[in-house]
Formats: sequence, structure tokens, C-alpha cells
Amino acid sequence: MKKSTAIITLIIILVLTIGIGFIDIKGTDSEGTASAKEINLGLDLAGGVSITYQVVGDENPSSTDMADTIYKLQQRVQNYSTEAIVYQEGGNRINIEIPGVSDANQILQELGRPGTMYFISETDDEGNYNYTYTGSGKTGYSLNKSIDELLANGSVKLQGTDVADARAMQTQDNLKNTAYVVSLTMTSEGTTKFADATTRAYAKGESLGIYYDGDFVSVPRVNGALTTGQAEIEGNFSYDDAEKLASTIRIGGLALELEELHSKVVGAQLGQDAIATSLKAGLFGFIAVAIFMVAVYFLPGACAAIALCAYVALIVLLLQGFDMTLTLAGIAGIILSIGMAVDANVVIFARIREEIASGVSVDSAIKTGFNKALSAILDGNITTLIAAIVLWILGPGSVKGFAQTLVLGIVLSMFTALVVTRLLIRSLYTLGLRDVRLYGKGKAGKSVNFLSKRGVFFGISIAVIAAGFIFMGVNKFALHRDELNYSLEFKGGTATTVDFDKTWTLDDLTAQVSPEIEKVTGSNVQIQTVSGTNEVIFKTNSLNVEKRESLESMFTEKFSVPASKITSETISSTISSEMKRDTIIAVVVSIVLMLIYIRIRFKDIRFGISSIIALAHDVLVVVAFYAAARVSVGNTFVACLLTIVGYSINATIVIFDRIRENRNISSREELSEIVNKSITQTLSRSIFTSLTTFVMVAFLYGFGVSSIRDFALPLMVGISCGCYSSICIAGALWYTFKKKFPGKKRA
Repeated sequence: MKKSTAIITLIIILVLTIGIGFIDIKGTDSEGTASAKEINLGLDLAGGVSITYQVVGDENPSSTDMADTIYKLQQRVQNYSTEAIVYQEGGNRINIEIPGVSDANQILQELGRPGTMYFISETDDEGNYNYTYTGSGKTGYSLNKSIDELLANGSVKLQGTDVADARAMQTQDNLKNTAYVVSLTMTSEGTTKFADATTRAYAKGESLGIYYDGDFVSVPRVNGALTTGQAEIEGNFSYDDAEKLASTIRIGGLALELEELHSKVVGAQLGQDAIATSLKAGLFGFIAVAIFMVAVYFLPGACAAIALCAYVALIVLLLQGFDMTLTLAGIAGIILSIGMAVDANVVIFARIREEIASGVSVDSAIKTGFNKALSAILDGNITTLIAAIVLWILGPGSVKGFAQTLVLGIVLSMFTALVVTRLLIRSLYTLGLRDVRLYGKGKAGKSVNFLSKRGVFFGISIAVIAAGFIFMGVNKFALHRDELNYSLEFKGGTATTVDFDKTWTLDDLTAQVSPEIEKVTGSNVQIQTVSGTNEVIFKTNSLNVEKRESLESMFTEKFSVPASKITSETISSTISSEMKRDTIIAVVVSIVLMLIYIRIRFKDIRFGISSIIALAHDVLVVVAFYAAARVSVGNTFVACLLTIVGYSINATIVIFDRIRENRNISSREELSEIVNKSITQTLSRSIFTSLTTFVMVAFLYGFGVSSIRDFALPLMVGISCGCYSSICIAGALWYTFKKKFPGKKRA
């Protein structure tokens, strides 16, 4: 690199970093366009619209129909935000909360009235037209008869419940141009009905109208008898048009017909103090990590600090640019990716120091250090990226939010570590900063015999995990309470709406009212204010009649609220059984794909199996902590466990990468010595990366409100456990499997 090129490179990196940071803070114009304040925030951080629907004509719908309706509504409202939640309120009401929006009327207009959808033949059996083109309505078609008449004469061939799924898909037309269609999948019963309906329509050259919410949403011409239960609706669709029609068809397949009961704009569940303290924690944590990197790694550490500034500036800009919704779960993904960005730099710098210690020049050490670190960085990040992408595609809403920010963070962390940091170090070296003391020299210490203590390590882990199960058993059978301290997101609870005589801020409610509620209920409290009113919704764990009466008395005595202005309703869990199922499926698929990737890259399935066991170990230890400490298990529980999985697999892969490299270099060396040496060589990396990530979360814990601390504390335990399992468990497991199941001998 020439000096002029080095100077230009430094100027470009600094100007871009400062420029993007300025946009993050101030935006691109006086309105603050593209600034951080325009990032979509979830219900916990910003509030949104709350809509309550009531089942039409049935005060006691079955639990199966309610669960089916809630799940399908959840799929529908994710078009507005992946963080939208749907839950049951009372016996026949469903509540939808959509973050980041404030126009309830617009949402209601777009959602329509969730209810039955009808597939109607163009003519009845006597040849009379059921609908005709009039030029009015969404499609221009109008009914000639009432729905009741059409049901009676058999013209309604299918209903929405006969559709299993509807998706917008990209395809190509006859001229190879991109086109969008709506792909339909029928249920088993719907397949038979659809085959009969399309056979009849095709024979008569007719259409099959799709009627929903008082209007036709599509009137497609039938181009053949469709007997497989699969079909495509073609039209001059944009992707948004196709997705909207697909969503409408999905919601039209509800088992119950709903009508709007009321809608309101609700405030954030976490106050401005929570957001401010989180930002303060992030800032202090970042400064601490930057100081640590400079103090330990000197000049490369300073370059890493600048690259991390670029990383933070870019991730804030792209969160807004990609229209992502940020919640506490998303913050978890960012924290994890910052840890991985630091990790990549630590791996590189440790390699550079090793090369300098071997006697090569600083120039060669920089080149070789980056090259040797590349495989560990790629394998660790790609393994985590595989899991994140699967969770994004298959996971439920709250998991998608975590996965989206994690995917973005992983890509940016690799870019800043492998490109920005490298350009900075090369430029500064070219400009004369070549003294070996600026880069540090690794010390070739004696290998620590970790394997000799593997029995102790295994014993400690088994004991801690067993203790977790014992705690859960004691909670369940001796103390007669849930195994874990499930919050209302998991098991439902009580929503108490109070109409005060004045307007309260969320921060004042948190400071003055929440402690009084907790005294009465013994439960954590979620608070939502209602825009334009003095109403406040307090969500707690389920309250019996006695506690509801005590809570009502407390509001009356301490806050002078008349009993007539206090109402309570039982609400279901916001994490449904289907969402739990989807999460489990996504995690299982992620694990399988990670195993496949590790098998391909390392050519040894024992590496993959050892990694997965180490992951299970970390998760079980954290669950044991939840059981023992009775930390609240809510929405952030899943995000916490997924963060630990992503963090732990990355750390384990770095050690396995070094084992693979040392085996290729010293094929005749004792296997135990190779493993011990590999763990020792990566020991500083394992400790330093865990320390920097731990510091970020520790500041979050120190500055955060109670709900944030409930998230940060288990995460700190998980980070510590992940470091322990990577050093003490993963390599020892692989060695044990290698000895017990040696497989084919290497050539």
C-alpha cells in the first residue's frame, strides 16, 4: 500500500464513520429523516395500537377454535410488525397489539372484519349468475344474491376454513418476466371440494369468486381442474398486492367470525427512563470495551475501537433503513453481535502476536495473522448465521425480531473486523507505525493440561444441571408453584384497567404505583397507558377473587379511584402453544443445519455433536439458574437462551478450528497434547471475548430497570457458562468421543 493510498483510506473510513454517526443522531434533514429516532420500536419500548375483537354470536367458543383463530391472526398481523402480539381476553374476546403504529382506524380498515371467506361459483345449478361485473367494489364485481341464499343453493363451494395456507410467491410468466402470484394450499377436506369446484368451473368456462368482508377480493378465471389441493391466483400483482391478498385469504380462514369491540393507542411498557438508562449502559459499556481493547492490544486495539464505532454507526443506520422493529429481544441480538465483532478482532490480534513471537516481521505477521484467523472467524460466524436465518424464517414473531437484528449484526461484524480493521492496521503500518512494541508479542507458555481435569469438569456440570432439575421439582411438588417463575407471557394473567382522575406518566406509574401493586399481588407488573385518556392497564399474573378485591381496595384507598372505574379481565398467554411449537421447530432445524455445516467444514461429526452437547449444557445451566433464582420467565427468556446458543457455538468453533489446524500441522503429536495446546492457545481469546461481552451486559444490568435486569442477569450467567463450556467441556467431549469412537485412521 502506498502512503497516499493509506492516507486516503484513513480519511475515507473516518469521514464515513463520523458522517454516518451524524446521520444516526441528526438525520439527513431538519425533520430527522433516517436518524435513530425513526427506528421502529416494539410495544415494550414505544407502544402502538391495541384492538379488541369479540366473537360474533357465541359467548362461549371452544378453546380449540379460539386457539386456531389467535394463531392465524398472529400470522396476519405480522405484516405490520414481527413483534405484534395476539392473546385471548376473557371468554370470547381477542386482543391484538401492534407496535410502532398510532392510527387505529387505518389498521382496522386494512384488517377488515376477521371472519368467514367464501369461494362462490359464477352461476348456480340453474345457470343463474351469482355475481356480475358492475364496476364497483374492490374488484368491480357484486353479488346478485345474499350469502344465505348462496349457502342454501350450494353456490358456496368452499369456505376460508378449507384453506390451509396462502402465500405470495415469485414466478415467471411465458416471456420469462418476473411475476407474483398467490399460492393456495387446501386442507384435506378442502382439496376434495376445490377439485369439484374447479372441475365444474373449468367445464363451464367460469370464474370462482373469493368473497370476504362484504366484497370480492379476487375473481380468478379457472384455467383447469385443480385436484391436488394446490393452486395459484394470477393477476397483474405487485409483491405487496400478492402478499395483501394472501394475508386476506389467511385471515378469512378463521374458525370464528369477529367484530371490533374497541380500539385504542397504548403507550410503551417501558418508560423513557428505561430507554435512557439502556442507552447510557450501552455507551458506558462500549467505552469500557474500547479502553480494554486499546490497553490490551495497543495499536490494533485502537483500530478495533474505531472499527466498532463504524459497526455501531452502520447498525443504527441499517436498522432504520431496513425498517426493522427493535425490542429488548432485538437489543439482545445487537449485544451478541457486538461480542462477536470484538471476538473476531481478538482472534486476529492473538494470531498477529503469535506470528511476531515466531520471529517474522510485523508486516508478515499482519498478513499471516489475518489469513490464519479467517477460517475461525468465518466458521464461527457462519454457524451462528445459519441458526439466525432459520429462526428468522421459521420462528414466531418475537424470535424473528431477535433473528433479524442478529443476522444484520453478524454480517456487519464480519465486515468491520475483516475489512475496516484490516484497512486501518495496514494504513497505519504504511504510514510508519511499525515498531513491534505497538503490536505486542505473544508468549509461548506451557500448555495447560485441561483434559486431565475433564472428569471434574463433567462432574461439576452434571451437578449444576441436576441441581436445576431438583429446584424445579421442589418448586412444583414441595412449594406447590410453577417449576419456573413464568410471567403472564407464558401462562396468562389478569389485566386491570384503572381510570385515574389525572394523567400519569409511565415513569411515575413505575415509581409510585407498581410497588403498591406488587405488594398486593406478589407479581411483576406490565404497564400500558392509553393515549388521550387517563386510563392505565396493569397486567399481572393471574389474580383470584380475593387478590382482585384487595387490588381494587388499594387503588381506592391510596389513589382515590372509585371502584366503578376499575375493571379486571383474565388474559391468556401471549406466547401460544403454536408459537412455542414454531420456536422448537426452528431451533431443531437450526441445530441440524449447524451439524451439517460443521460436518462438512471439519470432516468429523464428533465436532458437531460435541458442539451441540456444549450448547445444551449452557442452556440447561441457565435454566437451572432461572429455577433457583426465580427470575421471571417472559418474552425475553427465549431471546436470552438464543443469545447464549449463538454466543457459545461461536466460542466453541474457534477452539475446534485450532484443534483442526494443529492436527494438520502435528499429525504425529499425541491427541491429548494437541487438544490441550489448542485450548491454551485460544485461552486468552476465550476469556477476553467473554469479558468484553460480559461488561456490555453488566452495564445493562447496572443501569436497567427491573424488566431489563431480569433479562441481563441470566444473560451474564449464560456468557460465563459459555466461556466455561468452550474451555472445559467442548474440547474434552471431542477428545472423549475421538477415543471411544476413533473411526477411520487418517492417512
